[in-house]
Amino acid sequence: MAQTSRSKAKPRTRQRSGNGTAETAAPARDYSIAAVGRALDLLEALSRIGPAPLAALAEEARCTRTAGFRLLRTLEARGFAIQDEARGMWRLGARWGVLGRAAVEQGALEATAMPFLAALGKTSNENVYLRVRDGLESETIAIYQADAALRLYSEVGKRQPLHAGASRLLLAHAPEAVQTQVLAQRLSRFTPATRTDSAWIAADLQRIRTRGYLLTTDEVVAGAASVSAAVRDASGQVVAVLSVGAPTMRMRPPRPRALLPLVLDAAAKLSRALGAAGGEAAAKTPDIARNGQAPGTASGTGRENGAMASMPLASGPHSIFR
Repeated sequence: MAQTSRSKAKPRTRQRSGNGTAETAAPARDYSIAAVGRALDLLEALSRIGPAPLAALAEEARCTRTAGFRLLRTLEARGFAIQDEARGMWRLGARWGVLGRAAVEQGALEATAMPFLAALGKTSNENVYLRVRDGLESETIAIYQADAALRLYSEVGKRQPLHAGASRLLLAHAPEAVQTQVLAQRLSRFTPATRTDSAWIAADLQRIRTRGYLLTTDEVVAGAASVSAAVRDASGQVVAVLSVGAPTMRMRPPRPRALLPLVLDAAAKLSRALGAAGGEAAAKTPDIARNGQAPGTASGTGRENGAMASMPLASGPHSIFR
């Protein structure tokens, strides 16, 4: 039976008690099980580089080939791994589909995200939203309201088209077939600032992918601005968009420029919590010059709207979350 390992950290010293003696706190216990940790390392390696041979997986997971082989055989017996014996390649098994659907139904993404939404909301003093793509629409699945007096620009369960506002970041990372289907439709206009030109939107999707973030103003709700960044899972796929939403009266320069690093950092931290590698988790940090402009053509509503006039308006495998 695998044994639970305990932390060997040195005891921590608390503040002195009333009689002047130091009280020693018991070291925190580590309840992790090494064998389970190795199995999860191997599965994450398989999700990143699979299908792959045993040697490559063991190297990626930093375990011996013997340990890797035994773990893979155990997973294979339960339907979580499959080996192509003719080629010697290993891949994830179909049982992961069951767990993926269960994770969605149980709100795994929302539960994981809420501490990061709350931290960003408290730092920015603005409402924070988490949206995912569901087919040809986006859906708001979590909201942190920084202040009960602040207006909410969405609600949990609300669905929106993908071409406008923060949802366009999800469209930028959707499969090409989804992008084609969305842009072939007659696109709805919500405000005078909503872009419905499919050619412009198609070009903006590339700008969004290049920059890794999106700033919009008035595109879905008149008088509302958003600062958004992509959230990735362990496979590196974009599974959600994290956004700060606020009235344009509170988003005049230089405030959006100040909020952008906070949103990018929160999205990167949430991505890492979902298993994304460090390089894939971090949204691209804009190279903002002293005048506030990032290199290249700005991406936004197309009219350099008011509050964003001096800002850089930017813009595979199916995730288990969506």
